[in-house]
Amino acid sequence: MIEKLYEIAKKDTRYIIGLMSGTSLDGLDIALCKIRNSGKSTEISLAHFITKDYDDEFRRHVRGIFAKRSIDQQLLCGLHAYIGNVHATLINQALLDWGIPNEAIDCIASHGQTVFHAPQSLTKDIYLPNSTLQIGDADHIAVKTGIITIADFRQKHIAAGGEGAPLAAYGDYLLFSHPSENRFLLNIGGIANYTFIPSQNSALQAFATDIGPGNTIMNQFAKEVFDIEMDQDALIAKKGTVNEQLLKQLLQEPFLKDKFPKTTGPELFNLAYLQKCQTKSKCDHISNEDIMATLNQFTATSIVEAISVQAQDLTNVHIYISGGGLHNPLLIAKIKTGLPQYTVSSFEHLGIDPDAKEAVLFALLANETLVGNKENVTQIKDSPAVCMGKISFP
Repeated sequence: MIEKLYEIAKKDTRYIIGLMSGTSLDGLDIALCKIRNSGKSTEISLAHFITKDYDDEFRRHVRGIFAKRSIDQQLLCGLHAYIGNVHATLINQALLDWGIPNEAIDCIASHGQTVFHAPQSLTKDIYLPNSTLQIGDADHIAVKTGIITIADFRQKHIAAGGEGAPLAAYGDYLLFSHPSENRFLLNIGGIANYTFIPSQNSALQAFATDIGPGNTIMNQFAKEVFDIEMDQDALIAKKGTVNEQLLKQLLQEPFLKDKFPKTTGPELFNLAYLQKCQTKSKCDHISNEDIMATLNQFTATSIVEAISVQAQDLTNVHIYISGGGLHNPLLIAKIKTGLPQYTVSSFEHLGIDPDAKEAVLFALLANETLVGNKENVTQIKDSPAVCMGKISFP
């Protein structure tokens, strides 16, 4: 099997499937990427992309342990194998749909399913190190697809001194540096984050940072109150009015004022946080529509403020948006209104489907593991220069 890795590394072109399963639990993003070279010479194109929806049983199981400190250990143990099996099945289905034999794929890059994220900056526990947990066993994926699988990327980042997130900086830096543009690659998933990539003639360093809530609280509230997965097209938020008292309280979270880069998760920004802020602001009895409108504004404001701080002394600033939040028209309108001096576009302008971006970046990380060098990413601020991922053979 080691010989097989050597053969893959020698190829001029590698076909790598990148997988991403976010905290929104909408489905598994499957991106088949054609990749040449490595480092700043990387050439990557998206051959096929699909999001395979999860069923309600999958979502129910994951929500049973997601971001909870007290859980059923048997459920956690079983889900590690279960998610691996589900992901393998969805990959096999996608390849069948595309008419591509499994043998044509060099490897799979699996992010897994995050169930808990616990950097010390969030836990305040000085005795336990930074930690994070993504499940969906890679051996199960490798065996059931017959394809070498690289997974568990975040652990090396933590072992080398990072916080395990966000990892987007590595791929963003290698692929999207520009001679004159100062770029913010904004991803609005469950948690909002951006990669800042200064222009190539700048003395500034690139970095990736979490910002705060993306879709996470809005989605949780939509599920809890309306029994829907999300506020599709912001239809609920548009019916409400932003409650300024609640918004002010939501924005008091100290994390939002911490220096960049930083990381967080739904362990902090969740319905419990919303309830606490409602109580403190005496807004327990406002309408559900007003709450959704306020949560939408909360996400927009935290994003606007986070970009404004970093961009304040820069010219030629361009913001490219990806992630599920891109499809929330009210949220995007608020971000554009809050950043009128900058150009705001869909990530599609950079040549990659914005919904596929994160899956593509994990394919790139796998490529770096196979043929790259940690020296390729030494210029990323406060982030260890490492190649990441554990290798599972069929």
